[in-house]
Amino acid sequence: MAVKKSGVYDAILKQVNAEMYSAYLYLQLSADASAMKWNGAAAWLRAHAGEEMTHASKFYDYLIRKGIDVKFDAIEKPATTAKDLHEIFKAVYGHEIKVTAMINKIMETAIAEKDYAAAAELQWFVTEQVEEEETARDIVDMLEKAGKSPEALIFIDHHLGCKKE
Repeated sequence: MAVKKSGVYDAILKQVNAEMYSAYLYLQLSADASAMKWNGAAAWLRAHAGEEMTHASKFYDYLIRKGIDVKFDAIEKPATTAKDLHEIFKAVYGHEIKVTAMINKIMETAIAEKDYAAAAELQWFVTEQVEEEETARDIVDMLEKAGKSPEALIFIDHHLGCKKE
């Protein structure tokens, strides 16, 4: 028997779509980095796309456990215009800030609806977003310090390739 959706369940279902979009965006940015021959960054972004799929699955699993009738919306095509590695990671950082705002809004809804099970589930994502923003911000900071130095950019690309999340 399917459970009637509430505001928080609708918001979580929308977040599944947002996480899938994030994966799609990071996969596109990976392709962009690969085309620019930043193979380490491309590998990092591809791994990060996989992490976003895991987030979508975690939200999906929660909805299924709660008995929610899940129906998906289409995933929007990501628009990327990055011309260099710095722009790619500024896009990543900006996107993570948006995702944090979405997660926080769902948490606000869960608390307003007194859905403490959803709030408990969401706490993992709140904590995860602190890490996601910090990681993206650190990469942007490294790239800003590197400027146009080929040696520094090659080092950062290698570092990202070794990291892969």
